[in-house]
Amino acid sequence: MNREYHRWHSERLGRDMEVLLYGHAGEPVLLLPTSRGRFYQAEDFGLIGAIADRIQAGRYLVVCADSVDEESWFNTGAHPHDRVARHAAWESYLLNEVVPLVQNRSTGGRLTLAGCSFGGFHTYNVGLRHPNVFRRLISMGGKFETDDFLDGYHDESVYFHSSTQWLTGLSDPAQRAALQKVEMILAVGEHDFCRPSNENLSTLLWRQDIGNHLAVWGGGTHDWPVWRQMIQQYLPW
Repeated sequence: MNREYHRWHSERLGRDMEVLLYGHAGEPVLLLPTSRGRFYQAEDFGLIGAIADRIQAGRYLVVCADSVDEESWFNTGAHPHDRVARHAAWESYLLNEVVPLVQNRSTGGRLTLAGCSFGGFHTYNVGLRHPNVFRRLISMGGKFETDDFLDGYHDESVYFHSSTQWLTGLSDPAQRAALQKVEMILAVGEHDFCRPSNENLSTLLWRQDIGNHLAVWGGGTHDWPVWRQMIQQYLPW
């Protein structure tokens, strides 16, 4: 399987960022790490291995991006407004630097954004804001509320970077129509502490007539063995 390491200086983030690319052809997939995770996490914990046969066969081209969680959501030393601003800069980095890489190297098809745990949070937090970029969203064990990270602080930026907040007020028919064209998967274990958050987000989406597939995995917990099974099912042949 083709595996490439890429590193470049991001002007948007003001520092070097790293990614790993797997494959030589196929549909583009951007895979995000869990909380405070790094770009090599998906390989270390077996997600790449779980779909290695599909990557090797040219079904998917996967890029694993780095995060800046320590500088954004988990940065308790910064003002909550600045935490969200750092996240917004990372979102811009993904859209303008990483997305072109995975799209240019793939052989076409819809772009999938996916992640486990906090990577699932990022998948929907970013993906729902950009339905014309990401055409399939796969969260595995995600949790989507932002309140716990911002010490009760709220402003317009917080609102528009918190999907469970702005979805309730969605009134733009064009944005709703674009979201209705995105395939959305919310996969969570039966015994995962994130299950209520998945059920809540699924309900919020349906209230806006935005279809989604809520999959509660019987016996499943919040752990890598479950997520390895999930990624095999949701990135099929």
